[in-house]
Amino acid sequence: MPETSVGAMPALLSQTGAFTDVRKLAPAPGLFPYELLISFWSDGADKSRYVAIPQAKVAFSKEGEWGFPPGTVFVKTFELPAKRLETRLLVLDRNGGVYGVTYKWRADLSDADLLAPAGLTEEVAVRNADDTHSQTWYYPSREDCLVCHNSHTKGVLGPKTRQLNRELRYPDGVVENQLRRWIRLGLFSPDVQEKDIPSFAALARPNDTNRSIEERARSWLDVNCAHCHRPGGTVANFDARYETPLVAQRLIDGPVLIDQGVDRARVISPHDPWRSMALLRIDTNDDIRMPPLARHVIDATGVAVIRQWILSLPGRDVLPPPTMQPGGGNFNGPVTVSLASSEPGADIRYTLDGSAPGPSDAHYEGPIRVEGPAVLRARVYKEGLTRSVIAQQTYVIDR
Repeated sequence: MPETSVGAMPALLSQTGAFTDVRKLAPAPGLFPYELLISFWSDGADKSRYVAIPQAKVAFSKEGEWGFPPGTVFVKTFELPAKRLETRLLVLDRNGGVYGVTYKWRADLSDADLLAPAGLTEEVAVRNADDTHSQTWYYPSREDCLVCHNSHTKGVLGPKTRQLNRELRYPDGVVENQLRRWIRLGLFSPDVQEKDIPSFAALARPNDTNRSIEERARSWLDVNCAHCHRPGGTVANFDARYETPLVAQRLIDGPVLIDQGVDRARVISPHDPWRSMALLRIDTNDDIRMPPLARHVIDATGVAVIRQWILSLPGRDVLPPPTMQPGGGNFNGPVTVSLASSEPGADIRYTLDGSAPGPSDAHYEGPIRVEGPAVLRARVYKEGLTRSVIAQQTYVIDR
């Protein structure tokens, strides 16, 4: 690989020197495997990871990012069930920066071709035990790589103490803690002692019920959000890094810059999933989705962990928003809309002019006949419970 991004890139993955046999993904001498405790969500893809480190040391940090020397190359392959998609190479260049390139696999797996600097979106067929379905996949541009791999993260996202503090079965058959192997290989500066490994933090997997729901939720946020949501990163009020104490993260009851029209919106609203913008944005594929880059599938496991954490936080029970049937849209004539609440004995208040419904607005007693264009908004009230957020649908009546 060239020393900087302006050099000539190999046209084929087989020409990069990363693999001795590309079809079998057999790594070249000098690359060794690593695995993370939690992988950044990539639309359900499995990943295999290798790194080649030159004759230099990795600057070790107990809590922050490691500093990898120029010439380090990371090799990561993405696969969906029965579908090998791409291999990405991230190179730490001679000037202290990084560049990334993507190789798209051919259907016959004979090789992978270098993609142009621009990104590429395609529909891929995914086969599993139950069915075959189409899934949107985005191959990142070289510019996309630098959105996350930048000076704020020292160019590298995954390999750090809390991610590699786990066992791995190596090709030589030995199963050992990855930090221990890196120490034995003499890769760190300053030197790290094996006896200190038990004192180092380790992220909590979403399904590790031996760890608290708070640890699991904060670990997921660290992996999927902290590369941008940190001091000096994207414009936001909170710090998602795991090493930052919870009380200093400005997550719980943290103010938001964009509330999406939700009253009393917070980054994490205690015991209130409907006013928690972090949950709202990871649980959608709309334009407000987070992470915003290269994601077309919701991480259901991650969403469930964040929701469970929110509900575990102390606070008053919150009323769910009402449902509206039928949903909004274009209709050839008047439409009758029914509202419902899952809370017995709740009071639904609504408006038809787009204004925010309050306790003095119209009380829902039965189906509403909409005869002209209307923005129906409704909210649920009940004594002793926090009012719901507003539900809204727009009805366009053609005559």
